[in-house]
Amino acid sequence: MPPVLPLTCVIVDDNEINRLTLEHMVELTPTLTLAASLPGSVEALQYFSQGNRADLLLLDIEMPHLSGLELARLLPKPPPAIVVVTSHRDFAVDAFELQVADYLVKPVDLARFSQAVARVLELRRLTEQAASAPDGGLVEPQGSELFVKVGSRMVRLDFEDVLYIEALSTYSVLVTKTQKHIVYLTLKAIAERLPFAHFARVHRSYVVNTRRIEAIEDNMLKLGSYEVPVGKSYQDDFFKKLRGL
Repeated sequence: MPPVLPLTCVIVDDNEINRLTLEHMVELTPTLTLAASLPGSVEALQYFSQGNRADLLLLDIEMPHLSGLELARLLPKPPPAIVVVTSHRDFAVDAFELQVADYLVKPVDLARFSQAVARVLELRRLTEQAASAPDGGLVEPQGSELFVKVGSRMVRLDFEDVLYIEALSTYSVLVTKTQKHIVYLTLKAIAERLPFAHFARVHRSYVVNTRRIEAIEDNMLKLGSYEVPVGKSYQDDFFKKLRGL
């Protein structure tokens, strides 16, 4: 079932010009409707504490009194999908530790903004699909291929084509250049059962195919059109593994 549209959106940024820019982008995006535009995390915390809800939170990080990352940790459960919008790449790893949907660096153009919204919609669809699907798993490998249970079907996947695997609640998403497949196992369970040595856990939410890493910059891995963060607690083991491959 596709997500109910439009999604309600809240903007939190202490810079008025940035808020106006995002408001205009939301206005131009038919899948979004603006619920509130707030000048800081303190106001946002009060907004959500009063029982107001949102599907998507567009969140600046550097704000007085309470940072965007601190706000994200205090949001009521379940929180909205979060897209960070900031002037600095330096916070990317910390933001992805909070399982944000996307990370945009200002100035943001409409094309990149639309890409982030599309990612939120896709993650929402996968979550709803996973919630209504039966358990599944992995079957013994044949070369670089594994049979993966997707819903009621067994699908043969060549894991050389898998860029990374992402945690999605109690499920996982296998991402290739062209497709995404839900596996009804936790990321921990997949990491323990995956028989390929070139797959590495790099974050509590990600396992990557090290053969598909194109570049590494500021502890962010470039895999095709995707970027995956390396969590601080995984960095030493990951870079040791990378040097040994």
